[in-house]
Amino acid sequence: MVLSMEKWVGKVAIVSGASSGIGAAIVDQLVEHGLIVVGAARRSELVEERAKKLSGKRGKLVAIKADFTKEEDILRVFEWTSKNLGPVHILINNAGTSRPSASLTEGKTEDWKTVLDLNVLGLCIATREAVKVMKANKINGHIIHINSVLGHTICMGNVINVYGASKFAVTALTETLRQELNSLNLKIKITSVSPGLVESELTTLRKDQTPDMKARFETMPILKAEDIADGVVYALSTPEHVQIHELTIKPVGEMF
Repeated sequence: MVLSMEKWVGKVAIVSGASSGIGAAIVDQLVEHGLIVVGAARRSELVEERAKKLSGKRGKLVAIKADFTKEEDILRVFEWTSKNLGPVHILINNAGTSRPSASLTEGKTEDWKTVLDLNVLGLCIATREAVKVMKANKINGHIIHINSVLGHTICMGNVINVYGASKFAVTALTETLRQELNSLNLKIKITSVSPGLVESELTTLRKDQTPDMKARFETMPILKAEDIADGVVYALSTPEHVQIHELTIKPVGEMF
């Protein structure tokens, strides 16, 4: 199997949650490989700073402010991209959140809703809009969901609460979309990338982590965001007839 990113050079990618962590690492890789990348994030100023650092690279990063829990923001990102840069060829559904204090027995409804709105509904809306553009422009594009090992198995159930359910939904949505694309005879690829523990603002770097979560993290092996970005590039690099449906990336020694 020959791996190459050349087919994507000059093409447009949208990456949600691009301001830090996995999203920022993915942006770096795509720009290095020559793509025009729309980095969508609530903290768009961080994406703008990154764009300056990446100037002179083979590709280009453009920042756009957007909250992917809001449908109007997602629609605006796709509309702006199509009008100003061209049709999207790659969508990276990376934006995600968790609420470690929102247990299922005592959590607040608004916290659960925030997680589900971003991790599930935001992903669905962005996917729908990307497929619309790809179908209309006869693009054999690629959609990648940043999932989690917690979308396949439950561990630390007393701290992940509704987050695990949201990622199980992503696992189901990945296969559902694959079957739907097949039924429509569309050659759009769909990939789920499921990392184990990654150093990010959702895990070891988050300011609101509970003492129990902090203690657990300190005993666990951990991945870097760049490791996940490498996996994304691998999935994108495959030949037209090859689809990486599920890519699980764990640190050596992970216990679940």
